[in-house]
Amino acid sequence: MAMNVAHQLIDAHLVEGKMAPGEAIALSIDQTLTQDATGTMVMLELEAMGLERVKTEVSAQYVDHNLIQEDNKNPDDHRFLQSAAARLGVWFSRAGNGVSHPTHQQHFGQPGKTLLGSDSHTPAAGSMGMLAIGAGGIDVAMAMAGEPFHLKMPEVWGVRLTGELPDWVSAKDVILEMLRRHGVDGGIGRIIEYYGPGLACLSAMDRHVIANMGAELGATTSVFPADDAVQRFLAAVGRGDDFSPLAADDGAGYDIDEKIDLSRLEPLIATPSSPGNVVPVREVAGESLSQAYIGSSANPGYRDFAIAAEMLKDRRISDWVSFDINPTSRSILETLDRDGHVLSLLGAGGRLHQAGCNGCIGMGQAPANDSNSLRTTPRNFPGRSGTREDRVFLCSPETATASALNGAISDPRDLDFAYPRVSEPDDPLIDVRDLMPPLEPDAARKVELIKGPNIASLPEFEAIADRLELPVLLKMHNDVSTDEIMPAGNEVLPYRSNIPRIAEFCFRGIDEEYPQKAEASGDHCVIAGRNYGQGSSREHAAIAPRYNGLRVAIAKSFARIHWQNLVNFGVLPLRFDDPGDYDTLESGQTLTFEGVHETLKQGDRIAVQSDDGEIVLRHDLTPRQVEILLEGGLVNWMKRHREG
Repeated sequence: MAMNVAHQLIDAHLVEGKMAPGEAIALSIDQTLTQDATGTMVMLELEAMGLERVKTEVSAQYVDHNLIQEDNKNPDDHRFLQSAAARLGVWFSRAGNGVSHPTHQQHFGQPGKTLLGSDSHTPAAGSMGMLAIGAGGIDVAMAMAGEPFHLKMPEVWGVRLTGELPDWVSAKDVILEMLRRHGVDGGIGRIIEYYGPGLACLSAMDRHVIANMGAELGATTSVFPADDAVQRFLAAVGRGDDFSPLAADDGAGYDIDEKIDLSRLEPLIATPSSPGNVVPVREVAGESLSQAYIGSSANPGYRDFAIAAEMLKDRRISDWVSFDINPTSRSILETLDRDGHVLSLLGAGGRLHQAGCNGCIGMGQAPANDSNSLRTTPRNFPGRSGTREDRVFLCSPETATASALNGAISDPRDLDFAYPRVSEPDDPLIDVRDLMPPLEPDAARKVELIKGPNIASLPEFEAIADRLELPVLLKMHNDVSTDEIMPAGNEVLPYRSNIPRIAEFCFRGIDEEYPQKAEASGDHCVIAGRNYGQGSSREHAAIAPRYNGLRVAIAKSFARIHWQNLVNFGVLPLRFDDPGDYDTLESGQTLTFEGVHETLKQGDRIAVQSDDGEIVLRHDLTPRQVEILLEGGLVNWMKRHREG
């Protein structure tokens, strides 16, 4: 049977189930990726499992999130991660070496491989012809221990690209067009596969931009074929031997079909405060501006900085704009410097920061209050920037730079100079000095884990009770993000290895009094609308509320990774059988669940008694997930299976 690229990748790694949409499947994992904001929990989970050495082909730990060192907490975590990587046979990328996704693509990206990462933008590696999926940390820990990754078989959404991008339009505008058409939940339960003649104008790093922000559509992942563009990239970074071609078979079809004529695209921008609020730049041109920001995993390539440098050469940004430059790797920064682009950026008034995620996750570069910030980052959820009342727009480097020049949001097509022609270099500088290879097993066994005072062991959670009487502590809107459930930023991120402490920040973006209410009530539930838990893969958004007593989350629908994370830590995710029942429930009511254990085993419907009568809820759990939930989470389940 003719297969598309996604089906070929899944078929080559399928260890359980069949490739029918909605069926439970399990995939073998070749590579894993962890970063410091999520990796600390992964390493603690591996310690709890008793793993001595990872069983993957490649596992890499990156330090790219918690780079501000206000006190000892972040550097303590970095030392712990370095010792854990050395102990377990994991590659370790030091602070300042680079953002995980472009760095992993440069050093380890390989067509035909599977990659599981504890970061929701892991699908960026789909640009290389990989099946790359973001997941909660404990799922990644399981993969590092040699276990397959379990999920439901997605539909495959084929997007045929034709034409060629016009001047002043780039890869960011392609993914913004997808978000303009489909919003932040249009990709749930789907893999997006790009193909067609339009690929010829997109480099491997252009494809990285598109695949990275497929996460904002809620997609399981995005994939591209491995073609001449991928071969050129691998040859340029000195890994030409890792290339193997991968393309859809002749006659292969898709579950969903779509077309984008690249030649008809124009500069686009996502307005505050959702990646789905996309409009043409011309519709908001002229609005005031206080900050423009280039960099992040969503626009990480050499070209994304070099195009800005060429636009700014012998020019100055507006006196009222902070132009923040966030290089995505030491190698890219060194190459930009070699080619004279760093001098152009600084000479124009740019502010150069260290290589890392930085302002993308609210770790520095917070914008001024009540002012507009244009960013090439992937997300603009409320408060994510570090400023509570922020106004963040998402756009291309061209739009951000044009706006910095003019001092107001600007359509780059209105500039009075020609579009600079910039491409990825064939001879980038490759700096591997801060990428530390795994130790040999004998040496690794001698490494002691270094745990600072802020690192706490993973809490133990009991199994869910057969009868639950739960007050509703929160009722939330649609599209609640993990940033609202468990904030990031320089105040919160340093506690990622300390669940009791980080739990004090739960739901701060929705109800600052939630932790106190949870302490007073004990076990409880929350209510939400559509697409609950969108955004980051951070499992802290499940663990910390569970620590606070959350036992059941009820929503109209869930984002994939958060739904899985809830199950992994013993929180029952339920959706309304009748979405209209959402309107009948309010904070302060009490919900009673009877015979939970047998009900979960026997079917997908649960009758619940509310203050106003009975409502019917549904779960989408596989038999394996029911077992995990009834054990109190994946750690308990794994321990029992290993003992058995």
